[in-house]
Amino acid sequence: MKTYDPFGGAGETGRGGTVSQNRIDLASRRDFLGTAFSAGALVLGAGAARIGAAETADNGPAWQPSVYLGIETDGSVIIVAHRSEMGQGPRTALPRVVADELDADWKRVRIEQAIADTRYGRQDTDGSKSIRDFFGPMREAGATARLMLIRAAARKWDVPPAECEADLHTIVHRSTGRRLGYGELATAAAQLPVPKKEELQFKPKASWRYIGKAAASYDIAALCNGKAVFGMDVRMDGMVYASIEHPPVFGGKVKSCDDAEALKVPGVLQIVAIDPFKPPAAFQPLGGIAVIAENTWAAFQGRKKLKIVWDHGPNETYNSGQYKQELRDSVHKPVRAVRNEGDVDAVFAKGGKIVEADYYVPLLAQAPMEPMVAVAEFRDGKVTAWTPVQNPQWAQDIISSQLGIAKQDVTCHVPLLGGAFGRKDKPDFVAEAAVLSKKVGRPVKVVWTQEDHFRFGYYNAVCAMYMKASLGQDGRPTAWLQRSAFPPIPSTFDVNAVLGDPGHLGQGWTDLPFDIPNLRCENGPAKAHVRIGWMRSVASIYQVFGVQSFADELAHAAGRDPLESLLDLFGKPRLLNLKDTTYQNFGAPYDAYPVDIGRLRHVTELVAAKAGWGKRKLGKRSGLGIAANQNSNSYVATVVEVQVSDDGRIHIPRVDIAVDAGLIVNPDMARAQVEGAVVFAISIARGEEITATNGAIDQSNYHDYPIDGIGEAPYQTNVYFVDSDAPPTGVAEPGVPPVIPALCNAIFAATGKRIRDLPIGKQKLV
Repeated sequence: MKTYDPFGGAGETGRGGTVSQNRIDLASRRDFLGTAFSAGALVLGAGAARIGAAETADNGPAWQPSVYLGIETDGSVIIVAHRSEMGQGPRTALPRVVADELDADWKRVRIEQAIADTRYGRQDTDGSKSIRDFFGPMREAGATARLMLIRAAARKWDVPPAECEADLHTIVHRSTGRRLGYGELATAAAQLPVPKKEELQFKPKASWRYIGKAAASYDIAALCNGKAVFGMDVRMDGMVYASIEHPPVFGGKVKSCDDAEALKVPGVLQIVAIDPFKPPAAFQPLGGIAVIAENTWAAFQGRKKLKIVWDHGPNETYNSGQYKQELRDSVHKPVRAVRNEGDVDAVFAKGGKIVEADYYVPLLAQAPMEPMVAVAEFRDGKVTAWTPVQNPQWAQDIISSQLGIAKQDVTCHVPLLGGAFGRKDKPDFVAEAAVLSKKVGRPVKVVWTQEDHFRFGYYNAVCAMYMKASLGQDGRPTAWLQRSAFPPIPSTFDVNAVLGDPGHLGQGWTDLPFDIPNLRCENGPAKAHVRIGWMRSVASIYQVFGVQSFADELAHAAGRDPLESLLDLFGKPRLLNLKDTTYQNFGAPYDAYPVDIGRLRHVTELVAAKAGWGKRKLGKRSGLGIAANQNSNSYVATVVEVQVSDDGRIHIPRVDIAVDAGLIVNPDMARAQVEGAVVFAISIARGEEITATNGAIDQSNYHDYPIDGIGEAPYQTNVYFVDSDAPPTGVAEPGVPPVIPALCNAIFAATGKRIRDLPIGKQKLV
C-alpha cells in the first residue's frame, strides 16, 4: 500500500517485501513513558515486523517497536497501547495477546495509551492492520517476559529453568510446588540478559487463555459509567474555545471580514484569522476566520454574526452533476492499462454477445458521530495537544510544520475516538488548535460542528466505471474490459496527481480474482476539486461494486445462476499471479499473504450454503444477491435478502456474511466489526451522497446526508468465521465492499431493476 508523508513525499512498499523480526531490547523507558513504571519494574520494548519503508513511522527503513510491556513489583502488568481506539478493539485485542504469552492474569493488567512517538513505530490506526502486523510481535513480547521471569525464579531456587513454568501470574517449580509471583520476580528478571528470539517457546494453541476467546472491551466499564475520556472531555487550565468559518469552496480565501457584530456576542473574546493553506493541502488548516470565546455556544453564535466576503478560487466552477458526466464520458475512451492479459480487442472484434454497463459511486463522507475536536497549548516553543486522531505522529508532523518547531517539541495525547472511519487520520483540525493557541497565547479547544464535518471534509472519491465483456456460447466471459476514473487520494498531497495509485487500484481493480483469458483493467485521469481521503474500505467501495455487479449482470445475460457463474469466474483454487502488475497487497508481503482464490471460493460456497441459496422459497418481489471479494488480506462473501414493497421501499430481512480472516484473536469484537460493516455498507448504498454546487458542498448534516439507523438495519445478520490457523488479517474493513453489490444484485433478483448508480434512494424501484 502507498502511504503519503505530506512533508516528505510518498513511500511505497512493493509486492516482494520480506518480514523479519527485531530482537527484544531491554532498556529504561522512563524518559519515554513518563511515570508509567516505577523503580524496579521489568520493562520490555516489543520488536515488530519490518514491513518495508511505507509501513514505518518516517517512511524509512526503521524497526517498529509496537508497545512497551512492564511488570511492577506489586505484580501489576502494564501494557502501553500504541494504536488508537475508536471502537474496533486494538486496545483490548493486542494487549490480550501479550497477556496470553506472558500467562498473566487479565484482571491485573493495566493499559496505558501511548503518546505520539516514532519509537513506537507506525502508529497509524487504519487499513485493518493492527492485528495483522502486531500479533507476532506481541506474542514475542509476552514470551520474552515469561522466559525472563522463569530464569529469575530458577536462579532464586537454584534449579534448572526447564523445571519451572508459568501458571497465571506466578512461576512454579514443578517438582516441589514452590511458587513466586511476577511482582516478586520483576526486579530480578530486569537484571537478566534478554533472550534471543530462537530461545523463545510460544504457547501451543491448546494452552491459550485469551487468544481466540471472546472478551469485552477493556474500556467497557468506563464507557458505560461515563468515565471514558473522549476528545470533547479534555480540559486545560485557562482554555478558550474556537469555532472556525472555513472557505465554503475548497481553496478559497477571505477577501474581507466585518467582525463587529460577532464581537458583541456575550462570551466572544476575539476574532482571529487563519492563513489559507499553500497547495498541496495535505493536512494543513483550510484557513478562514476563527471566533475565540469563553465557551462553545458563544463561539458558535459569534461565528454566525461574521460578515465575510470570499474569493472562492478556481474550484467555484465545480458542479458534481457536470463532473459525473465528464467522468462517465472519459471512461468510454481508452486510457492507460494497469493490468493486461491476452487480447480483449481481438475478442471483441469477433462479435458475439457483448454486454456493456456503466457504474457510478458519488463522493462519500465518513460521518462519525463525534465531530472533529482538538485541544492544544503552545508554550515556550512547545505544543501539548490532546486529540482523538488515528495517527498522532501525523498530528506531530503538521503541528511542527505549521509552527516551525521541532517534531520532538510536540506532545500528542490520544483519548478515545468517538468513531472515525478514516476522517481522523487527517489532523487538519489539530493543526488549527495549535496555530490558534500560538496566536492567542492560551490553550485552545477547536470544536467543529457536524456541518463543518460534512462541508469541509476529506471525501471518499467519486468514481465512474465502464465495463464490457464478451460471452461465449457456454455463457462464460471470453474477454473482460473495465475502465475507471476517480480523483485519487494522492491529489491531496500532490496537485498534479490525477491517476489512481497502485495501492488503491489494488483494492478490487487490478487484483480482479477472475479466471478470464483476455482481461484488461484501465484507469484514466480525474482532477480533484475537493480534498480526497481515506474512508473505511476506501477504493474497494466503488471498485468492488462495479466488478461484482457486472459479474451478476453477465450471469443473468447468460441465463445462469449467479452463484454458479461467480464460482466459474473465480476458476480453480490457485494463488493469483500478479507478477506483471504493480500490486501493493494492502502493505503486506505477497509471499506471506498471497491472493488465494481457494479461500475466496470457500467463503462464497460457505455463505451460499448458510443462506440457503437456491433452496429457500422467497415471497413476491423478494430476492437474494451474492458478492465476494478479497480485502485487507481477508476473504469475505455476502448474501443479502431483500423485499421491495409495491411502493418501492426496501426491506432487508437477512444478511449472511462469511469471513476468512485467518486466526480470530477476539471473536466478539471481530463479529461486532463485521456486523458494523454490514450496516455501514447498506447505509452507503441506500442514501449517502456528497454533491457540490458552484464548488460548495450541498450537504450539511444527517438530515440531508442520511445514515441508516436501527429501523433500516437488517433484521438478521449472520456472521460465519472460517476456523483457520492462517495468520490473522483484517476484519474492520473487508466486510464493507461485497455487501453493496450483493444488495443491488438482490434488488435486481426481486424487481428486475438494475442498480448501476448509487445511492439506491435515487432510483425508482416500481
